[in-house]
Amino acid sequence: MTKAVKNRILYQLNFLKTIGYDYHSTIKFTNKEVSSNSLPNDMEELKNVVENCYLCELSKSRKNVLFGEGNLNASLMLIADEPTASEDELKSFYVGKTGEQLVKMIENVLPLKKEDVYITNLVKCKSSNGINASAYNSCSTYLHKQIELVEPKLIVTFGEKAYQYLCNDNTSFNKIRGQVMHFKEYQVVPTHSVSYLLRNPSSKKEAFYDMLKIKSILELN
Repeated sequence: MTKAVKNRILYQLNFLKTIGYDYHSTIKFTNKEVSSNSLPNDMEELKNVVENCYLCELSKSRKNVLFGEGNLNASLMLIADEPTASEDELKSFYVGKTGEQLVKMIENVLPLKKEDVYITNLVKCKSSNGINASAYNSCSTYLHKQIELVEPKLIVTFGEKAYQYLCNDNTSFNKIRGQVMHFKEYQVVPTHSVSYLLRNPSSKKEAFYDMLKIKSILELN
């Protein structure tokens, strides 16, 4: 968040506080006011910016900000749609049933350690009813900056929304799942979300073959 945006937010918050409001109404700032060029070229500094971001409605209900973690020089970057309830509660990735399943997918199939990859989400705060385009648009510049700083050889998106919002592509997920797609100059392989696999165990075979393709792409690079 730029100083100008932050100062405008603080000004409105302080004004509302003086007239008796406990919180503020929606402030119509958009991510257009936070350009990639205005963001720091250091992941730790970027994390600090994101953890102090209040650009969208999700900031009102979050418990924690889930920025991202892992190898900053990773060949593989994993992107889900939003933090899970367990991640939001514990401020950590790879927790809960979805986290345990994801670790198995990474370490048993690829095979890599979870510390070898970089993981993040489209949005950094947990939603109450699923993310929408507005929330993603507010957070997208942060995500794009993370991708720019990591420069992965391959991005894997988990779930339909993660792929559609990142790549701005509304093609049927069944048609593109497991295929090599593109975001800017990066290769992207969409696969099922881990939570979907837990609800639909019969789809784990499809995800297994997707992971084998991911493994082969990484070995070629």
